[in-house]
Amino acid sequence: MRRSNAFRFPTRALAAGLLLAGTALAGAQAQTAATIGMQLEPPHLDPTGGAAAAIDEVVYANVFEGLTRYRSDGSIAPALAENWDISDDGRSYTFHLHAGVTFHDGSALNAEDVKFSLDRARAEDSTNAQKALFAGIESVEVIDDTTVKVNLKSADGAFVTKMAWGDAVILAPETVEQAATAPVGSGPFKFDQWVRGDRVELVRNPDYWGNPVDLERATFKFISDPNAAFAAVMAGDIDAFPGYPAPETLAAFEADPRFDVVVGSTEGETILSTNNKADALSDVRVREAIAHAINRQEIIDGAMFGFGTPIGTHFAPHNPDYLDLTAQSNYDPERSKELLKAAGYDNGLKLTLKLPPPSYARRGGEIVAAQLRAVGIETEISNLEWAQWLEQVFRGKDFDLTIVSHTEPMDINIYARPGYYFQYDNPAFQDLMKTLDVEADPAKRSALLKQAQQMIADDYVNGYLFQLARTGVVNAKLKGLWQNSPTQANDLTGVHWE
Repeated sequence: MRRSNAFRFPTRALAAGLLLAGTALAGAQAQTAATIGMQLEPPHLDPTGGAAAAIDEVVYANVFEGLTRYRSDGSIAPALAENWDISDDGRSYTFHLHAGVTFHDGSALNAEDVKFSLDRARAEDSTNAQKALFAGIESVEVIDDTTVKVNLKSADGAFVTKMAWGDAVILAPETVEQAATAPVGSGPFKFDQWVRGDRVELVRNPDYWGNPVDLERATFKFISDPNAAFAAVMAGDIDAFPGYPAPETLAAFEADPRFDVVVGSTEGETILSTNNKADALSDVRVREAIAHAINRQEIIDGAMFGFGTPIGTHFAPHNPDYLDLTAQSNYDPERSKELLKAAGYDNGLKLTLKLPPPSYARRGGEIVAAQLRAVGIETEISNLEWAQWLEQVFRGKDFDLTIVSHTEPMDINIYARPGYYFQYDNPAFQDLMKTLDVEADPAKRSALLKQAQQMIADDYVNGYLFQLARTGVVNAKLKGLWQNSPTQANDLTGVHWE
């Protein structure tokens, strides 16, 4: 989806014309609309039925809402639930909903819809990508129209946080079947239209139950090619590109007073995902050899132009419970060769490397392939479109290696799912996550999280590369977008023009 050709304006006069046109367009939209650039088009618009981050980037907090929600600083705030009570044993949460909330079709949102959504998410046939979030629910009771009680199998100190994920938004049974293509939520924006391959348009919800938003219209424009993204932002066709795909051109925007360059952090652990059930990769010595073959800084510099923080485990460095384990998997190609020889691969090894569309994966994949080749591991690279990657790698587990950023918040618990796509099956880790689930003491939770980080680093489950930076370009007059990305979202609820 990305090209390496350098973009050039045909003439200086045309470039100037485009800039003037873009400035005029931005001025005309200043009080009413904003166009947001995105690298990837979502496969559909139902956040409860898919793993693609691009879904939440369009609909989270804009179209759909949950009982709770993430703030820009990563803290959890009330959303559809005005407040909640927790039983003394920590096993029951009673949520009190805001009164008078309606869906975009005018129907009332009540406790029955909450029960439907939570029961659907945890059902045996659920297609929710984060079904594990709901596994601890024993039952959901409707007390009255604005009160719902969730009973858990055991105490869960993180349950309110789990309800803030995009996978836990509330839908109505009457419109759930259309959520993928024409979603009906309760948020401050209503779905207007989806022009496939180009854009999704939202309009302000005049009947929103909460604080009204400033924007009357919001358009999410999909531009995967970095050169096209640069041209669109420079021309003013895009008002903001929060996940800008061409960090090598950020200097041009920094020098232009019309733009603000925003650099923040994300929850995106970018990893060389490894199929732990593949023949050669089931041997921890091979996985460790791969880890020592990787020069993280070379990948960050070459693929991300210096933006990114090296990681040695699946945990965000900005989290206070982060354990820096990068030294354990330091760049040591001679150690890699020794390990491969000990594992019986002294004559080399050939693996598949299937790459999704983002530039960090495509650019990073070429560098990783060269680094692995230097220690005797040849890789057959396949560049996949996003739908292909989801089908072959994520669901089909037909891969040896891949590169992807896991942008879900605090998602180390995915290593407790043996059926997850990298197929890590460690009962000790699974028991550790069960202990964490029922532990409420912050100090004890911190110790358990550090133990978990160490365990997956010791097992070299994946090649841990870097924490994805959030690099964005914004029209200097557009305010209110998140600098950091505590969850997968382009939250427009506070966005306004100055």
